[in-house]
Amino acid sequence: MAEYHVYQPAAGHGLAHDPLNSIVAPRPIGWISTRGADGVANLAPYSFFNLFNYDPPILGFASSGWKDSVRNIAATGEFAWNLVTRPLAEAMNATSAAAPPEVDEFALAGLAAEPCLRIGAPRVAESPVCFECRLSQLIRLKGADGKEIDSWLVLGEAVTVRIDTRLIVEGAYVTTAAQPILRGGGAADYFSIGEEQLFRMRRPG
Repeated sequence: MAEYHVYQPAAGHGLAHDPLNSIVAPRPIGWISTRGADGVANLAPYSFFNLFNYDPPILGFASSGWKDSVRNIAATGEFAWNLVTRPLAEAMNATSAAAPPEVDEFALAGLAAEPCLRIGAPRVAESPVCFECRLSQLIRLKGADGKEIDSWLVLGEAVTVRIDTRLIVEGAYVTTAAQPILRGGGAADYFSIGEEQLFRMRRPG
């Protein structure tokens, strides 16, 4: 018979490391580029990120604390999401540094900032996929007790999608061709995916 480690998060997990983000893993990375009202570009990765709707396409990320990305988006109503690939992993990691608002993380990581088509925020030129987004909702999260917490959910509508055509084969985007990486748990765990992990199931009926 299986034994279980059971805990109430409010009382602590009782383990050497919090298992939460290792269990809900791997997760897509929200590599978010913005431009502040002062014109300074910002680029930062967020591991609480996903796509939430098809039509219109809505994606979002959550920030623990009112960080530069959220401040810039609140001021301008725009951001871009950039796909993180295995060749860009180290550059992405460099942009996770806790830098002051006047620091341009594009320059910090040795990346090229290219203009987007419909928004003022720049995109990562080296990334093969970019979603240009306009803010649809900015939500401060609350606990079950109704109290606000220092975490912010940013939702945006993708108004332009840019895809490197080398990733499109016979009219279909090939996920593994981009070598995407995903965030695992702990302080340093990431995952890559390849064709060997692929299996298919059709919905019943």
